[in-house]
Amino acid sequence: MEVYEAIGQEALLGILSHIFFIAITFYALQAFMLEKIFKKNRVFQIQLIYILLSIAIGTTVSNFFLQLSNWSGKLPYLF
Repeated sequence: MEVYEAIGQEALLGILSHIFFIAITFYALQAFMLEKIFKKNRVFQIQLIYILLSIAIGTTVSNFFLQLSNWSGKLPYLF
């Protein structure tokens, strides 16, 4: 039963990490003025780009930190 609990905790940590970093990325991307790159009156497409970029960048950053945490936990096995 202990193994299932560890797997569940790892899954929960991964989900929360992804959501956290996607939200931070979405907030940070709002500093850019992507409206100047797109055609006028393309509000939906601009919002979609913000969402997709937030997911792509946030997931990548989250994976980096999750892997770093995982590798750090395995360092004691080196010695």
